[in-house]
Amino acid sequence: KVETEKRLDSARLTPGRSTVGPETDFVFHSMNRNKLGITVDMSDPRGAALIRELVAISDVAVENFSPKGLRNLGLEYASLREVNPKLVMISLPAAGQYGPLSDIVTYAPSLGALCGYSSLIGYPGERVLGEQTPYLDVNSAIHGAFAVLAALYYRERTGKGQYIDMAQIEVGASTIGEAFMEYFMNGRVMGTMGNRNPAMAPHNNYPCKGDDKWISIAVKTDEEWRSFCDAIGNPPWAEDARFSDGSNRLRNLDELDRLVSGWTLEFTYYEVMDLLQKAGVAAAPCLDLTERFSDPHFEERGTHLQVEHPATGVDIIAGVPFKLSETPGMVRRPAPLLGEHNEHVFGKLLGKTREEIAQLIEDKVIH
Repeated sequence: KVETEKRLDSARLTPGRSTVGPETDFVFHSMNRNKLGITVDMSDPRGAALIRELVAISDVAVENFSPKGLRNLGLEYASLREVNPKLVMISLPAAGQYGPLSDIVTYAPSLGALCGYSSLIGYPGERVLGEQTPYLDVNSAIHGAFAVLAALYYRERTGKGQYIDMAQIEVGASTIGEAFMEYFMNGRVMGTMGNRNPAMAPHNNYPCKGDDKWISIAVKTDEEWRSFCDAIGNPPWAEDARFSDGSNRLRNLDELDRLVSGWTLEFTYYEVMDLLQKAGVAAAPCLDLTERFSDPHFEERGTHLQVEHPATGVDIIAGVPFKLSETPGMVRRPAPLLGEHNEHVFGKLLGKTREEIAQLIEDKVIH
C-alpha cells in the first residue's frame, strides 16, 4: 500500500467517520487489512526509483490514478515493464486509458452517473436518488481480481506479463444488463422503479411490525404466487382476477403492494421470513448494521471479525466471504499505520541501509 503524508488514501480522512486522525477510519481498516504500508513521494525522482525497485521484485502492480497521473511520474506500464518484463499490471481509472473521457477524475457517485445505473435508483415519479454507497469501488475490485488471475495464468503458460486496462464505468455498465436489453429489444429507457422488478410481482420491501422494520419479498412465477397465497392463509383478495397471473399482477402493482403491506404489518420481519421461506418464497428481513452485527447467522459464519488495531483498540471489520475448505482466508495483520512498514520494505526487501533510509526520510522522499 503506497501513500505519502501529503497525499493520503482518501479513505483515511472520510468526513463523518475519521474522528481522531488518519489512523482511525474503520472503512480503511477493513479494506486494507493484511497489507504492508509504505510512504513514498513518487513525484521525487528518488521516490519513483524506489517504486521501480519494488516493481522489479513484484508479481502484480495495481493502481487507479487517472492515466496522466502515472505518465507524469514516468511510472506507466511501458516504463515499468522495462524493469520487470513478467509484471502483471492493472489500472482501474474511471474511463480507461484512452478515449475522450480518459483523463477525467471521479469518485463513486460520478462513476455511477456515467455508467448509467444511478439513473435507475429511486422511486417512480420522484427524482433520481443515485447510489448511496460506493458500489463500483467494490465491484471493480472483484472484476480486477479476476482479470489479474487471468493474466497470471497467461504468464504461467508463456512467461510473459501483460497490462490490464479496466475502465470502471464499463464495469458499472456490465451490472445493468436488463436496462440495456430493455432499450435494445423494446426501445424503452428504464427509469427509477424503487424496489420493484419489471418481471416479478410482488417484488418490494414491505413494512412489518416495529419501528421502521421491513421485509423484502420476491415472487417470480405463478407457482410461487400460489405458494405465497397458501402461506398467508389465502385471504379473499388472493383470488381476485387482477392477481390471477404474472401479467395481471404487474398491471395492478399499486393495489397488490397495498394488500401485501397490510398483511406484513401484522408480523415481525423474522416471522414473515420464516413463514414464507417454509413455503419456498424468497423473503428476507431488511437488516440495519446493528441488527446484522448481532444476527446469529452472521456470527456463526464469522461475517464480521474483531481485529486489534494499535490506533483504535478493537475494530469490527468484514470477514472473508468465501470459505475455502483447505486454505481458508484469515486476517493476519490489521490495516497499516501510515508508513508502518517503511523499514521492512525498504530495508529487508530492497536492501537499503539504515543510513540510506534515514537520509531518504530526512529528504522527505520516504514521507
